[in-house]
Amino acid sequence: MKISECAIGALFDLRHTAAGEYLAGFSYPWEVLPGLREFLKSLNLQTCFSDMGGGVYVHRTARIDETAEISGPAVIGEGSEVRRGAFLRGGVLVGKNCVVGNSSELKNCILFDGVQVPHFNYVGDSILGYRAHLGAGAVTSNLRADRGVVFIRADGETADTGLKKCGAFLGDGAEVGCNAVLCPGTVVGRGAMIYPLALCRGCYPENSIVKQNGTVIKR
Repeated sequence: MKISECAIGALFDLRHTAAGEYLAGFSYPWEVLPGLREFLKSLNLQTCFSDMGGGVYVHRTARIDETAEISGPAVIGEGSEVRRGAFLRGGVLVGKNCVVGNSSELKNCILFDGVQVPHFNYVGDSILGYRAHLGAGAVTSNLRADRGVVFIRADGETADTGLKKCGAFLGDGAEVGCNAVLCPGTVVGRGAMIYPLALCRGCYPENSIVKQNGTVIKR
């Protein structure tokens, strides 16, 4: 997988997010992250969204458990569910018909429509494409151990994100198994599948399967 295959147009169908126009202004998904909070503040939301205060807007058909904690700016879309003990730390766009599960934590991220992060997940400084899914306990790691700048590495090519906080970018329909760890700067192509317990770093082509030992095969 080449860096060019990590482009926004290669990973995402922009019709499935309220951030489509915003995303279209960039070439690569990591470029979106620094301005995400300001974009959310500028959204002109319809009257079907309830202003919960503090920059938090929730669609009237969304279900928010009383134990969930949401800090703004944050937008929760139509038909989505935020379950017990979830923690949304701000800079979060949750699309339509998404599930943010029990004890899951989100920060500075976009969930396209139909995304599920249903059990004990962490999604930070990341973008999850249309109908992407994280299995129980799967996380996006967004900070290197040495606190250095995150690089995207693919087939011998390297892209400097310029960011010290940069998680993962999952293309539409990507599936991540239980307790998998996506290291900072991981890119997963459309329709790819990550096995449970896999430790992933780098870029994985669309419709590929990533096994626990790092072997990558065609799906």
